[in-house]
Amino acid sequence: CVVSVTNAPPPHSTIRPGSPVPVNTNNPGVRKAARFGVYRYNNSSNDLFLFKESQIKKAMVQIVRGLKYMLHVEIKRTVCEKRDHSSLDSCHFQRKKNLQRMLRCYFEVWITPWTHKVHIPVAHCH
Repeated sequence: CVVSVTNAPPPHSTIRPGSPVPVNTNNPGVRKAARFGVYRYNNSSNDLFLFKESQIKKAMVQIVRGLKYMLHVEIKRTVCEKRDHSSLDSCHFQRKKNLQRMLRCYFEVWITPWTHKVHIPVAHCH
């Protein structure tokens, strides 16, 4: 899913803080936010394996006392077991057919850079 740059607001746009705007799914902030959503999912799941984002389908950002990302992300089961506390960057996706699993998630990730706080009010995966 390639998000065209054309739906980014023009520089002279009158975007006020508070209205969500589409943002490129390759944006480093978006990718970081997606990873936070994945951490949150992994912490609450009772799967033996860690999941990792495989594709960011759609991303919006809203400026509200920091940045609030609204993300549609596909996550897949990796070969890393939870109890190993692996770094997700080094975890590859499952290759064994019977262990492969893909979930579609909606994450809301609120980052306030100046306090280094991350709040994830919404993390729905199915």
